[in-house]
Amino acid sequence: MSASEQSMTSTERRASFGLAGIYGLRMLGLFIILPVFALYAEHLPGGESHLLMGVALGAYGLTQAILQIPAGWMSDRYGRKPVIYVSLLLFALGSFIAASADNIYWVIIGRVVQGAGALNAAVMALTADLTREEVRTRAMAMIGMTIGVTFSVSLVLSPLLNHLIGVPGIFAMTGVLALLAMLLVRFGIPDPQIVRFHSDTEVGRGHFREVLRNPDLLRLDFGIFALHAILMSVFIQVPFLLQDNGLEVALHWQIYLPVMLVAFALMVPPIIIAEKKAKMKFIFMTAVALAALAQLMLLTLQHSLWGIAFALLLFFTAFNVLEATLPSLISKIAPLAAKGTAMGVYSSVQFLGAFFGAAAGGALMQYVGGNAVFVFAIGLLLAWLLVAAGMRPPLAVRTKLYHLPELSESAAVELRGQLLQLNGVREAMVVAAERMACLKVEMQGFDESAVEQLVKGA
Repeated sequence: MSASEQSMTSTERRASFGLAGIYGLRMLGLFIILPVFALYAEHLPGGESHLLMGVALGAYGLTQAILQIPAGWMSDRYGRKPVIYVSLLLFALGSFIAASADNIYWVIIGRVVQGAGALNAAVMALTADLTREEVRTRAMAMIGMTIGVTFSVSLVLSPLLNHLIGVPGIFAMTGVLALLAMLLVRFGIPDPQIVRFHSDTEVGRGHFREVLRNPDLLRLDFGIFALHAILMSVFIQVPFLLQDNGLEVALHWQIYLPVMLVAFALMVPPIIIAEKKAKMKFIFMTAVALAALAQLMLLTLQHSLWGIAFALLLFFTAFNVLEATLPSLISKIAPLAAKGTAMGVYSSVQFLGAFFGAAAGGALMQYVGGNAVFVFAIGLLLAWLLVAAGMRPPLAVRTKLYHLPELSESAAVELRGQLLQLNGVREAMVVAAERMACLKVEMQGFDESAVEQLVKGA
């Protein structure tokens, strides 16, 4: 593949950066209240109920999980940008409802409306429309990196913004940012020349049975459900622990900033080992065990700021490693034709976990006690270890996409057969309608030049 084919065009760079920014702005609006919401909500009428507090914190996850896949299908029918505009409007509306709420019930309504602005699938589809197959993986990776950076920035900014403008002000700010994001969509993101279904990124209606009957994919779905359930339950209890240990909420960033910086540094070596040394399952299982240890430390060292900080460092190191490796495992394990569907189910389950974790954490705090939140997290992580233990070690493979010239269905079938004969090719999908070849290839022994010759000959 020539250097020009591997490099993004100016349009592709503009689209990738713009869509990553839109995705990041929306995730900022969801993440940024996590460290301060519980402390704010307990002073609202109705907020003395920790159950309602948890429901309010996680309510966005329920509507996001329900509407994400249908929103992607609607973007196929009505266009990507119209669906993104509606999603951003709903998110802004929900933010303004929560900002003006004078009781916990209106906050819940606002968070439900925020979650209804489910633009994730439409953004991914638009990214696929605006990028060539050769650079699409890079564009998707940019969006994924934006989520991680946004999450870390949110934890640090949240206590500072809460001190300056309060939680209602944070909600209002995210509503304004959503409206500004609509301008970015209109003037900063190119209009796609062709809007079509992309099997590598979108949910196909015919692949649900295949995905839901794959035991290894179900194990990963359980994992992301558990991970985000625990994340949300942590933010039901940890802000109170920091406050009880004498740290004012405006100073909570002094814990989160060093923790997130060091956690980011510590996550890099395990991910490199997982990918380069084909130790994905070992690193994955180790990270789950580390997260369980962190929850045990939060349970036993909660009267020490240093203990809480170290426990959070272990947890967010494990969290970052798992957030990075789980999508990679989905990509390695899912059949090529069902990859988009597998990722769609995975993402929906992730948001469902966020709702469950926040609601369960709130209920446990109210009816059992704060320590029960950490016992819940430890139990869920141990269950995850048991579930994941039966997973087959994934093959050391990666996915490659190639753009094809126009060809007939019979030629596509013939090309697929030829590609499967090449060394290092474990799976091949050729879609004539999308003018795309998608290969799952071995990390070692793959001869890309042979693929390029076949593709050009097609």
